[in-house]
Amino acid sequence: MSLASCIICLLNSSMIRLTLFFSFLFLFDDVCFAQQEFTFAQVTDTHVGGATGADDLRRTVQDLNNQQDIDFVILSGDVTEFGSDEELALAKGILDSLHLPLYVIPGNHDSNWSESGANTFRKVFGSETFFFRHKGYMFMGTTSGPNMRMSPGQVPRENLVWMDSVFAANPDKGTPLIYINHYPQDSSLNNWDQVIDRLKTRNVQLAMCGHGHNNSVYDWDGIPGVMSRSNLRAKDSIGGYNIVTIANDTAHYQVRRPLSETEAVWTQIPLANHHFGVEKKNYKRPDYSVNSKYTDKISAVWTFQDEADLGAGFALYKDLIITGNTAGDVYALQGNTGEKAWNFKSKGKVYSTPAVWKNVAVVGSSDSYIYGLNAKTGELKWKLKTGKAVLGSPVIDGGIAFIGSSDGVFRAIEVRTGKVKWQFDQVAGYVSTKPTVYDNLVMFGSWENGFYALNKKSGELSWSWDNGQKNRMFSAAACYPVATGNRVFIVAPDRYMTCLDAGTGEVIWREKKDDIRVRESMGLSVDGKDVYVKTMDGNVLGVSASADQMTVDWKSALQLPYELTPSEITTCGSQVLVPSHSGLVSGLSAKDGAVLWQYKLSNAMVNPITVLNRREIVVSTMDGVISKFKLEIDE
Repeated sequence: MSLASCIICLLNSSMIRLTLFFSFLFLFDDVCFAQQEFTFAQVTDTHVGGATGADDLRRTVQDLNNQQDIDFVILSGDVTEFGSDEELALAKGILDSLHLPLYVIPGNHDSNWSESGANTFRKVFGSETFFFRHKGYMFMGTTSGPNMRMSPGQVPRENLVWMDSVFAANPDKGTPLIYINHYPQDSSLNNWDQVIDRLKTRNVQLAMCGHGHNNSVYDWDGIPGVMSRSNLRAKDSIGGYNIVTIANDTAHYQVRRPLSETEAVWTQIPLANHHFGVEKKNYKRPDYSVNSKYTDKISAVWTFQDEADLGAGFALYKDLIITGNTAGDVYALQGNTGEKAWNFKSKGKVYSTPAVWKNVAVVGSSDSYIYGLNAKTGELKWKLKTGKAVLGSPVIDGGIAFIGSSDGVFRAIEVRTGKVKWQFDQVAGYVSTKPTVYDNLVMFGSWENGFYALNKKSGELSWSWDNGQKNRMFSAAACYPVATGNRVFIVAPDRYMTCLDAGTGEVIWREKKDDIRVRESMGLSVDGKDVYVKTMDGNVLGVSASADQMTVDWKSALQLPYELTPSEITTCGSQVLVPSHSGLVSGLSAKDGAVLWQYKLSNAMVNPITVLNRREIVVSTMDGVISKFKLEIDE
């Protein structure tokens, strides 16, 4: 062999070895980087706005600024007590003095009672999600809900879409992943399975949460999980947070008492590639087998999947079905096909159910506007600026739209022109409900325990009622009031059902029974004789609309699990339609309460159901599923 040939062979051999060497480095690059030690802090459940929340957070920020070896801070939700603009501004002001990088996600307290529809959180903190890399690890955080409507938590549909996009942009599946959400990744979240299945396509090694206010270790379908204690002092003299050290393929957790001491390691979580794959499923997934049980009673005509959450019901205009989503879209679907007919973009999340008069659709947005849209095309006809988000839904009567907002003002608006006819500016708290128009009154509740009856023509206060509760979480603000027989009925999270005189607001009866735990879901029978209420035990009762006390006339055979959703109960001919917080819709006989059929759209909260005609309904769930159904009704 010539000298030249030998040199070429030697070079080729060297190149092969170099190629193999760099390939080896590429394959194990993430592992090598993951072995770098680092420390971060997890602070959670600060509840600024609560009794000691702000002071406890100030102490923690001061303490973190004194630490020498912490790389960054994760604040994993429930930053505030009620998600109000004032509380968020206070929390941000305190956190602005932190000298370390901060990554924040909201919790249920930041979103479920938010006067801004959770718009202010993302304005103040820049986002509701985060993704970053640090020393060989990827960190991903998403929000949790429930989003303005009480139910179990839910990672918003748009967050799932975001997760998909982040994973697509970061294809290195071997890099260790740590996932953060305010909720545990179990049945606490309606769509936990969709989150876990996404995580299992990657090298997820640890999931972290808050919410439970205590330190606990979990196994979430094989993914090691850790819940961290609240930052609140509670019954102690000071609060605390967790310091997490990643070293030797292990996450070491220690409680830090701000400005006091760091306690001994309370748990050590081994970090490893579990090689999950989505096929490795230990938890029982949501069961949809019920959909094959009643095929002779109910069938899906079409289904539409939104890319964002849906927190509103529907309005109808000719053959169009109009709704809104949390991406800020108000849009119409063709009633016969489910295809999108038009789309209007607002700048805030939409939780307001539209209403239509003639050819104008009225809807509110958390961008602080009330919109009048051409119901046929979606083109803007007018818009009205308010002081804060508009989360309430309009009711239109005689060409006048009645709608509440978060700025303490309830308005009557001429639908044709968008001009304010009158406004009542003494509402305590924000309005997220749909008012009830009855005789000459407009009635609604607010998230400050108040209930109001305004003169429909003038806007003057006819009467108001307060439930006497100190905790605003007990407000009768999510139910759609039911009025019949000169009475108005309301239910609330305090588990009371209340009957008021519609003319005077005087209490006729107000009862709370241990065996009837009502929440905010209610409706009215066709004949007006009974008010339907759903219990937390998953039953539906018909309560007499004329009795002098809470008298149960009618009890269904329905037995759902623990139930929270505030969506109204409605009727379709001889059937009673019952929503749930787990995507299940039930049709009951109005005669005897027998279960006629059930259908499960998803595992998320069912929004208010709309009846198209005696044999067709349209239903949506919070995770963006819309379906039109055909019913087979025995007359």
